[in-house]
Amino acid sequence: MNIVKEHITEKEESLILTNQRAIFWEGKNALILSDLHVGKAAHFRKHGIPIPDEVFKNDLDRLEGLIRYFKAEQLIVVGDLFHAEANTNMQYFVNWKRQFQSLEMTLVKGNHDRLSEFWTSKLQLKMVSRLEMKPYLLLHDPDEEHTHSFTIAGHIHPGVLIKGKGRQKYKMPCYILYNRGLILPAFSNFTGLNSRFKRKDAVYYAFTESEFFRF
Repeated sequence: MNIVKEHITEKEESLILTNQRAIFWEGKNALILSDLHVGKAAHFRKHGIPIPDEVFKNDLDRLEGLIRYFKAEQLIVVGDLFHAEANTNMQYFVNWKRQFQSLEMTLVKGNHDRLSEFWTSKLQLKMVSRLEMKPYLLLHDPDEEHTHSFTIAGHIHPGVLIKGKGRQKYKMPCYILYNRGLILPAFSNFTGLNSRFKRKDAVYYAFTESEFFRF
């Protein structure tokens, strides 16, 4: 796994954007991501769409690599850690999590996070509706108004559309940085990219496996 980094400073705190769809907050030794959607592959199979488990397992391989690379002490998911009802992917995730017994894990509840306390307990997971970690407010939906806080959020699955030669078009996932917040890309590769979400006051940090592009 190739980790490419883009350093930014917001509210006098250092944040590292990575091309692996997560950021690292150096001051808190925390890895922050959004929209992992554990259980999505199994949910699709249950409804007759043959999505292989490798899609889900590859996401967890990337996450494991990031935790070990940064030596993170905290993992914070700003919504949609889970996708749907409990299924076989859930138990796999519980088993995967056991290798990080000392990792403090917090979920800022998203619109898909509807699992019972049974599963959050098995994961030793703290779940909150929003998380204030000064100078930031972490939440799932960036559309909520918090005029006095710099927010870190997800939910949008942001992407940018790049026009190539002729009729060629390329989509890349991105981070969106604006005056009051930062929107994270969806961590899972098994998500679409929303290139229609626009902010005039924003800087877009798009990325590939090898580099960042700023728009």
